[in-house]
Amino acid sequence: MRYQYHVLRVALALALAGAANSTRADELADKGRDIFKKHQHAVVTVQVVLKISYSGAAKTAENRQELTGTVVDPSGLTVLALSACDPSEMYQRMLTQQGSQNKLEIEVTDMQILQADGTELAAEIVLRDKDQDLAFIRPKTKPASPMAAVDLAKASPAQVLDQVVTLNRLNSAAGRAHAASVERISAVIQKPRTFYIPDSTMTSTTLGSPAFALDGNIVGVVVMRAVMSGAGASRNVRENLSAIILPAEDILKAAKQAPEVKSEPAKKEEAKDAKPAN
Repeated sequence: MRYQYHVLRVALALALAGAANSTRADELADKGRDIFKKHQHAVVTVQVVLKISYSGAAKTAENRQELTGTVVDPSGLTVLALSACDPSEMYQRMLTQQGSQNKLEIEVTDMQILQADGTELAAEIVLRDKDQDLAFIRPKTKPASPMAAVDLAKASPAQVLDQVVTLNRLNSAAGRAHAASVERISAVIQKPRTFYIPDSTMTSTTLGSPAFALDGNIVGVVVMRAVMSGAGASRNVRENLSAIILPAEDILKAAKQAPEVKSEPAKKEEAKDAKPAN
């Protein structure tokens, strides 16, 4: 009789634990869907055309790619990972670390922001932050209506093992649908600056994806961190790279430095002024 009672008690405990886990999973899904509905349209696809020239090759190449961007202001100011839209700095660093004397030059020749309704907005890079791997772009012409944007001022920090919800847009084969993933913070780095390391589980999260705390506030944006190989550092380039979540506070500070797009007449006048006098 006692044995039967013990078996029943264990079975009940397991059932209650399973129910609790199911409740927590449902709660995470509910909160994740709320974040997705509120912020999905602030996540855009950015089409970039790169002209690539390599000193060791006679020809130049053209590369087209689609990246994830996060709109951080209704005017259309959008943040990307610099290493994704203009990887020249990172690639050149890799060549140098490998002892190569060749130089790699990458020029962004075209950039379009694709909105959810299919509207294309020609854009250009207005600010590059190499230290934090950030690129800020703006539409060349004012959008017809204010764009959905993430408020970087409403941010929450993250702790080790916290779950965060990331948003991105899938590729053209998947209809560029908006998608959400759940990431878990595996480490919090304090020096030289605060940033978060997501775990290595394979998800749809890409560079440029915003990450949100379960309270709905933004935590940061996914970028790439690279370190120069030096004393004690690995010569393996991959071991000197890591995807991180850069805190929203740092992105906001950089965003405030992003200038407006200059009009074509202003650019021509600037170029004219830059010419040396005869």
